[in-house]
Amino acid sequence: MSDLAVELRAIPAFADLAGDAIDWLAAHMETLSFAEDEVLAAEGSAADRMIVLLEGELQGRKEQGPSEGRIYISRAGDVTGLLPYSRLTHYPSTIRAMVPSRLATLHSSHFPEMVERFPALAGRLVGIMADRIRYVTRDEQQREKMMALGKLSAGLAHELNNPASAASVASENLREAVCRMRAADLAIDRLMLPADQRLTLSEAEQRLLETPPPQATSIDPLERSDREQDIGEWLDERGLEDAWKLAGVLADAGFDRGKLAKLTAGFPSDLLGPVVERFAAALSVTRLVEVIESSSRRMSQLVKAVKEYSYMDQSSEQEIDVHDGIENTLLILGHRLKRGIQVKREFDRGLPRICAFGSELNQVWTNLIVNAIDAMGESGELQIHTAREGNTLLVEIVDSGPGIPEEAKPHIFEPFFTTKPVGQGTGLGLDTANRIVRKHRGSIRFESLPGRTAFQVRLPYPKIAA
Repeated sequence: MSDLAVELRAIPAFADLAGDAIDWLAAHMETLSFAEDEVLAAEGSAADRMIVLLEGELQGRKEQGPSEGRIYISRAGDVTGLLPYSRLTHYPSTIRAMVPSRLATLHSSHFPEMVERFPALAGRLVGIMADRIRYVTRDEQQREKMMALGKLSAGLAHELNNPASAASVASENLREAVCRMRAADLAIDRLMLPADQRLTLSEAEQRLLETPPPQATSIDPLERSDREQDIGEWLDERGLEDAWKLAGVLADAGFDRGKLAKLTAGFPSDLLGPVVERFAAALSVTRLVEVIESSSRRMSQLVKAVKEYSYMDQSSEQEIDVHDGIENTLLILGHRLKRGIQVKREFDRGLPRICAFGSELNQVWTNLIVNAIDAMGESGELQIHTAREGNTLLVEIVDSGPGIPEEAKPHIFEPFFTTKPVGQGTGLGLDTANRIVRKHRGSIRFESLPGRTAFQVRLPYPKIAA
């Protein structure tokens, strides 16, 4: 037995093979040595041989494209490279020796003879290939989940940032408005405003605060600018400090020169400044509190949506309303929808609840909606329709994008197949959705024409719900 045959016998994959199979491998293999950091195969180069690592350690690392940085490691005793029946044609990563390494290679031209002469060896190598496919698929699926989580996290951060920033700015301005109100109160007290006029001031302020301000969308910008200038001139004529700052607040509240004159009628001229300052400060306090309330409510809604989306603190399988999951998904993806995509809901809210893994179904809605958004780009219409069809629940997600190319349709649910540009998709989104739907004993199909692509998910109800 040759030295190489002895080394091959120590490889776990070959340990219990017949001696003639080991001898045949040793006779047809080429032994190669590589120094540390030396390249065995460049990314994209032809894969034309099986590799048995006798000594050392190899590292495969993608150095181009969207998966840059992913690492696969082979250690002494591993069998890698091209294997019989494999569809691998080119190396997907650059393979380097991490330490001085020695390996034996078998060229693919010997595969037919090996398969014919040693079926047991061929079967063993097919098993190794199957294990490798499972490992790569599991790694890619985990990466797809992490990418999806990253996108959701980025979207959530974006959605939370706006109300958080608004609340932060409003709280700072609130402190300033409260200080202005206290200063105005102090000035009024120093001037010893009579009790009847103090009551008049309080009543006028109460009426003012109870009157809702005009909607910002209903105010013509030019009209508002003219109104602010008019109020500013009126205040300036009466010697009020910060007239232009007060004018902006009063203009937003719907004031003009006439309303302001009516509001301040009956107050002494020396009290006009503190009175207007108090009105403006009170308005500012009220509006800023509303901003803080609205922002806090928005953040609370987002946190609640994420909690419901992930079914945190709940059992994994339970009766759910699919509409809740769809709405939470739309809320979390709101930063992408608000760019110009209209969402049209056609929900049958009377549908019975369904027993399912809620967080997994939410991943289905996420993948389908994200694909629809990507297909439409910056604008379009997203339709989501729910209905009951016999003993199944139908969820249909329709986009107005350009449609799926005919040549891509047969492969649309295949793992790693994608129609997106390099760097924008892994090709596992629809595969993941398909697997989850099948896990729920359901089905997923699609219809696609230019201007309308519809993905239909059907989930079975328990027979007792029929």
